[in-house]
Amino acid sequence: MHAFEAAQLAPKYITAVVDRQPTQITAVEPVDEGGWIVEAEVVEDRRIPSTADILALYEIELDAGGELLAYRRTRRYMRGQRWSPERDAEQTVNGDTNGPGPQ
Repeated sequence: MHAFEAAQLAPKYITAVVDRQPTQITAVEPVDEGGWIVEAEVVEDRRIPSTADILALYEIELDAGGELLAYRRTRRYMRGQRWSPERDAEQTVNGDTNGPGPQ
């Protein structure tokens, strides 16, 4: 499977699991076993105005055949929020801590 195929499959899996359509694929990365890690951005909470929307990044892990192995939310943030990896270690959006533990 190629990166393009992984990027096409991942949104279908994340939609099935979290019941929300990704707005975009933000990364596709191969893993040693021949599979892929795909990162997708999802609108988790639509608000008015849309600049107040809560977005999330999900990592979707696919095996070499395109089957879903795992997924996890790696980050949750408000649309337009500036991001730096150092600050991301401890963020809170409406009481939902985005720390290093499970999401």
